[in-house]
Amino acid sequence: MKDKVAQAPMMWRDGGWLEAGSPDARGRAAALPPSPEEVPVAIVIDGMSQAVLMASPHDLQDFATGFALTEGMIAAPEDITGFETVAVSAQGLGGIEARLWLKPGLSVGLIERKRSMIGPVGCGLCGVDSIDAALPDIIAVGEGMVLAPEDVGRAMAALSEGQILRRRTPAIHAAGFWDGQAMVVREDVGRHNALDKLAGALARQGIDGRRGAIVMSSRLSVDLVQKAARIGAGVIIGASAPTELALAWAEAAGMTLIARARGRDFDLYTHPQRIAAKQGQ
Repeated sequence: MKDKVAQAPMMWRDGGWLEAGSPDARGRAAALPPSPEEVPVAIVIDGMSQAVLMASPHDLQDFATGFALTEGMIAAPEDITGFETVAVSAQGLGGIEARLWLKPGLSVGLIERKRSMIGPVGCGLCGVDSIDAALPDIIAVGEGMVLAPEDVGRAMAALSEGQILRRRTPAIHAAGFWDGQAMVVREDVGRHNALDKLAGALARQGIDGRRGAIVMSSRLSVDLVQKAARIGAGVIIGASAPTELALAWAEAAGMTLIARARGRDFDLYTHPQRIAAKQGQ
């Protein structure tokens, strides 16, 4: 996979395209916010991988210690006798093992406690137990649907209209599938959970994922791009910013990634061929 996104980011502003760095209508340089770092971090205790979580690669000793504490694997930081980080790679991308060593005898039972299910709703890859599992083979998407710039705003509006639970509480994410006419929406407190629910709904209803776009109420992380590719969608749209790893994965998978879609404006990062002006314009 390429380390950099080949297509220069573009922005749809006030009815026209802007390339990052070019002046906008007010004469100011159009700029995109920096994408946050996201890497797979494996928590390894006494040589046994306990979980892999997508995370920012900072304060990893605090991260690993806090994970061991909150999972009940240790009672206090004093139970830890050593710590180190080791860089690893899979699919040409970097990952990190955060390794802890415990006092003798404390690792008994870790195999039984090893997480085998998806964990906290904040992370979509909690529970996988290796860097390779977090960075599986890239699934390439097909041609998919073509959208006009105006369709992006329509899709986001349809998602918002379908967010029934969110009208009761703002602490709910949504994932939608939009085919240009109809929107299927599923909601959950976790964005990854919402997308999993949507995938199940599409499969049960016999809806071909290649015929529409995935629309998310959240930022776009790499695992959401991976799930969208498995669904077959050629386009993923998010309300917030993407991570660098999500961009690299979308580029390699042939997926069109659109982020910060708000009102009529959005940022187009990868594979712009699926976003075209309507005929006659």
